[in-house]
Amino acid sequence: MSPTARTAGPAGEPTGAPGAPEDPQAPPRQDTPATGAAGAGRPAGPERADTPATGAVGAGRPAGPERAGAGSPGAPVRKAGPPPRAPGGPLRYAVVVAGLLLALAAAATASLALGSVRIPPGQVLDALTGRSGPSPFRTIVLDVRLPRVLLGAVVGAGLAVVGAVLQAVVRNRLADPFLLGISSGASAGAVLVLVLGGGVGLFGGVTTTLALPAGAFVGALLSLVLVYGLARTGGTLTSTRLVLAGVAVSYILSALATLLLVVAGRPEHFQEAMHWSLGGLGSARWDTLALPAVVLAIGVGALLTLARPLDLLLVGEEEATVLGLDTARFRAAVFVLASLVTAVMVSASGAVGFVGLMAPHAARLAVGAPHRRLLPVAALGGALALVLADLAARTVAAPQDIPVGVLTALTGGPFFLWLMRRRPGPEGAAL
Repeated sequence: MSPTARTAGPAGEPTGAPGAPEDPQAPPRQDTPATGAAGAGRPAGPERADTPATGAVGAGRPAGPERAGAGSPGAPVRKAGPPPRAPGGPLRYAVVVAGLLLALAAAATASLALGSVRIPPGQVLDALTGRSGPSPFRTIVLDVRLPRVLLGAVVGAGLAVVGAVLQAVVRNRLADPFLLGISSGASAGAVLVLVLGGGVGLFGGVTTTLALPAGAFVGALLSLVLVYGLARTGGTLTSTRLVLAGVAVSYILSALATLLLVVAGRPEHFQEAMHWSLGGLGSARWDTLALPAVVLAIGVGALLTLARPLDLLLVGEEEATVLGLDTARFRAAVFVLASLVTAVMVSASGAVGFVGLMAPHAARLAVGAPHRRLLPVAALGGALALVLADLAARTVAAPQDIPVGVLTALTGGPFFLWLMRRRPGPEGAAL
């Protein structure tokens, strides 16, 4: 053999330059990708994460471990980015808020004017400003419809804010006070207080003002903790498990509430129980409006101060922990606050479903995911949605009053199925 001929090393690899055979155990050079037929028939050694393989070598072997955020094509990026940013600037946010306020004012005006008795808009304005004297129209507007419209706005805003917060805390966009069984837990707690208070006079005259919200709060909190604990079994939390646990707990608590009513032997409470199970604003009065309004103001204000930690949870639980957030304690505090808001809303309106699911998604499309912007817009969107739903409930089959929860379920159910169909990624993917 000629001294200038190239000799083959082990596994068919060329030994390199004449007279300088290479060590068969040495890895290929890091800065020179293997090319040609020689690389096509052998597995390539470890390469730098920022140097993509070329030629036949990259085509014939799977890529090795790479750094997160590397420049190689198809590399999974696992490094968490910064908290989500809002699309558009302050001008877009101001336009969205102004538009929602105008739409809410228009919906409220229509709700005051329309119904089984139609009132001219001029008469509505006179009744609101006090320019009209005592009249049937003034009584209808001020004593019947106005408390109902305001309660619908308050309840819709509260449920929407709770839905937005729960979706961030459990990192699941299918979360909703109704779907997670919180509303059913609140209803069961309220029915328990109603049965005990009506049967033995335990709570006396404060049953509707303090005892019902207190019982609803306990039921809502226990329900949320139970659902989250069942869905978290094994250290993972998936959409399917979360929804199934919520539905199962909701059915159990609804059956428990019915059993309490049957055992108590007080059939007069069935109508009130039906009100809580289907949801409705027909019992709205001025004295039932104060507590939900105060709780909504305090709850939204408190959650706005927690906007930054909520944004961190959207990035990831591990990343939030690294940045100094005690996720377990923070999640527990948010659960208590969300249960309190939901309980007060349910004690006033019953279990109104899907408002807390639809309004946060519409708000994210408008202003993005940062909670400092998301929560006020979600509150306005939820208020608008429930005021419109109540208007339809009073006018579609007038003079009959359809439970507003029926209409929200008819619109929210298809929306939920649409979210299930378009959910990207593996099961249990976050927002």
